[in-house]
Amino acid sequence: MAENNSSFIVFSGTCTQYLTEKICQHLNMPMGNMQVTRFSDGEFEICFEESIRGKDVYLVQSTFPNADNLMELLLMVDAAKRASARTVNAVIPYFGWARQDRKSKPRVSIAAKLVADLLSVAGVTSVLTMDLHADQEQGFFNVPVNHLYASSIFIPYIQSLNLKNLCIASPDVGGSKRASTYAKFFNCPLVMCNKSRVKANEVATMQVIGDVKGYDVIIIDDMVDTAGSITKAAQLLKDQGANSVRAIASHCVMSGPACERISASPLEEMVFTDSIPFKGNCPKVKQLTIAGLFAETIRRILSNESISTQYLM
Repeated sequence: MAENNSSFIVFSGTCTQYLTEKICQHLNMPMGNMQVTRFSDGEFEICFEESIRGKDVYLVQSTFPNADNLMELLLMVDAAKRASARTVNAVIPYFGWARQDRKSKPRVSIAAKLVADLLSVAGVTSVLTMDLHADQEQGFFNVPVNHLYASSIFIPYIQSLNLKNLCIASPDVGGSKRASTYAKFFNCPLVMCNKSRVKANEVATMQVIGDVKGYDVIIIDDMVDTAGSITKAAQLLKDQGANSVRAIASHCVMSGPACERISASPLEEMVFTDSIPFKGNCPKVKQLTIAGLFAETIRRILSNESISTQYLM
């Protein structure tokens, strides 16, 4: 069994190894050795292959579908707690189930609160995540939550585009606060798309509030799932005279017909972070890594430094 002499150690869940490896490179340390044993009925077992007694353990795992990713994280947390880790810190670049953050109609669950409770019961000491669907979800946890924003990655990228007539757009009213923050930072106009849905993942109607004629528009969102809203917004903005339309979103869910919709849309590009791996085939999709952001935040937490300077706005 290998011996890690560091006071902290970083392990990765199965689905997030691509990101954990880059985080560990920034931290100049090897990734912790963990084994996942899968049984024929689909059940699996987590085993840390090195001692973590008395150490600060960081468990990196995004909880995008399927549900095995969440279950694997819960088992990692439980195993670390039972192996006498000093602290057990869940690093969740993409916090799944977050769209279910309230009772939007009678007799439905609040999945985001349930997942927060599951992590607390499993034994997490703290949570490090990025761009929750709603900021108030931090209050669902009974442990400290360090909530990062992808704006520290996206702002330098937007600046590198050197767009002379920049305009920020929100694809819906719910995202207006997020888009407004970008518009204030860049001191540029803000427009909103007002949409109505007939059911989940299906937009019925959409209208643009504001003037986009002659502007280079960037749509800001927290995630793209089937890409229905964002491509409909892009087409509408282009029809109303936008010079160019790009989209930026933190989390690359990209399910169902998303790739086909983005490829056929007037979007110049669709930019994500790598909180979720993109396995589709779409030349318009670009991913920017958050490994440096998470590595630096972990370093500051370990040395009891403030992380507020990680926020550009």
